[in-house]
Amino acid sequence: MTVPTAAPPALLHQVGDRALTWLDAHREHFRLMPEDHATSGAVIERLKPIGELAINMQVLFREGVAGSRQHARAGQLLDFAWRELLDGGNVLAALQRAEPLSPVSLEIYAPFHELGHRHPQLEAAIEVCRRTTTWTALEMVPNRRLGVLNAERKMGLAPSGDFDRAVARTWLGQLPEPWSVQYHIAYDLTHTVFHLTNWGEAPGRIPPAIAAYLTRYLPAWMEDWADLEHWDLLGELLVVDACLPRPTLDGELWERYAAAQCGSGAMPIQHGMPAGDPAEVFDLVHHPTLVAAFASAMATSRALSPGTAR
Repeated sequence: MTVPTAAPPALLHQVGDRALTWLDAHREHFRLMPEDHATSGAVIERLKPIGELAINMQVLFREGVAGSRQHARAGQLLDFAWRELLDGGNVLAALQRAEPLSPVSLEIYAPFHELGHRHPQLEAAIEVCRRTTTWTALEMVPNRRLGVLNAERKMGLAPSGDFDRAVARTWLGQLPEPWSVQYHIAYDLTHTVFHLTNWGEAPGRIPPAIAAYLTRYLPAWMEDWADLEHWDLLGELLVVDACLPRPTLDGELWERYAAAQCGSGAMPIQHGMPAGDPAEVFDLVHHPTLVAAFASAMATSRALSPGTAR
């Protein structure tokens, strides 16, 4: 088997820099609109991208691969998200009052908390709910349960369940027959790795058996999704690659991925960029663009770390 040539750090970094530029230029589209407050479900859907934005800025700061301009832009975006989009956490506190037994407020608040932002009333309300049996009895898919446990860990809270047991219940934790191009399994797998490693912070938390399984099958999965031009999922799998003990940082895959990125920095979800109303286009491409920033930060960091890339 031919060992892939690793992508040059400059290419890896450029993808993230361009993605961050686009996210900054379109920051206003993250904002909740008055009509979004009609139902809690609508609020939750609008809050998810804000939580993803915070996680991405956290990764960028943590990995230390941003230049001064990029670091400043990430800081401004994070401040914008906390102060303007979330009203200093008040939006999350209102959601917690409306949906007291939902873990969504906790999950979105956790990265902000980890970065030093605080909302004592929200924290107190979350803690009251965490004392109930309902909190641990809530039915959710295994990798989502893992995400709630990781959010608790990020905030320094006592876990509401056993983390290793939660990992074992996920699709990936059971080391099943490898899939090829099954969409729902792919996202379950990537998010299991994200929660297991705290969004790439601690790759060493991946159990050796799971790391060996991913090392064996991940290259074929990445090729499958690259051939389908599904850039959102390929980006998530590139993050998983960067979390492995010996990442491939496959140069050919990264060149295909970078070539799919729009000149403005946006990353299409699949095939090419959609056209239409700017707000509608944002809703379609903000996630793959956030993923591009995430994948870039992780891969650049690993590429610059001696002894990690092949």
